[in-house]
Amino acid sequence: MAVRFLFDGPEQAKRTVLLAHGAGGPMDSPSLTATAKALAGSGLRVARFEFNYMAGRRMVSGRKPPPRAEKLNPEYLAAIDALDAKSPLIIGGKSMGGRVASMVADGLFASGRAHGLLCLGYPFHPPAKPEQLRTAHLVDLKIPTLIVQGTRDQFGMRDEVSAYTLSPAIEILWLEDGDHDLKPRKSVSGFSATDHLKTMAEAVSAWAERITS
Repeated sequence: MAVRFLFDGPEQAKRTVLLAHGAGGPMDSPSLTATAKALAGSGLRVARFEFNYMAGRRMVSGRKPPPRAEKLNPEYLAAIDALDAKSPLIIGGKSMGGRVASMVADGLFASGRAHGLLCLGYPFHPPAKPEQLRTAHLVDLKIPTLIVQGTRDQFGMRDEVSAYTLSPAIEILWLEDGDHDLKPRKSVSGFSATDHLKTMAEAVSAWAERITS
């Protein structure tokens, strides 16, 4: 299946971000769309794509479940080939999409094809299963990495993640009271979803500039 992209941001941007979706939501989900537009507003060129199982849901009724994350590695690499970015490339995605990107990132970094890894709501473990960690490959990660995580994300909250052994190449931006979509409860935190999107986009833009300069 040919790779289809959704683009946001200036075509002549100095940096390109490639984002894959999470396990249950498509590339045009409200959450990922809002994220892409926020990043584009900070001057980045953003490309979104779908794995084949998700693209197939648009043509066939029913919800085909996602394969195991590692089975999607070849599709992520194929998307990078199809994108053929002309500016420094940052790979990543939301939840499972970021996890898949993290599994192919170091090879791409070593070959100069990717300059950074951006994970939006990294799924450190399944909800309510903190013993099933998905962090083994993050211990020795070499590529500059930014994880944007909500403090009440059920896939990895701040007190849990602070106890993990992670590569020094990994930076984490914590968004107060954010859930797995990075959305806070304004009545609890005082922050709105728009506030967190702005903070995220500004932080990603500054980090991207730093790692590609």
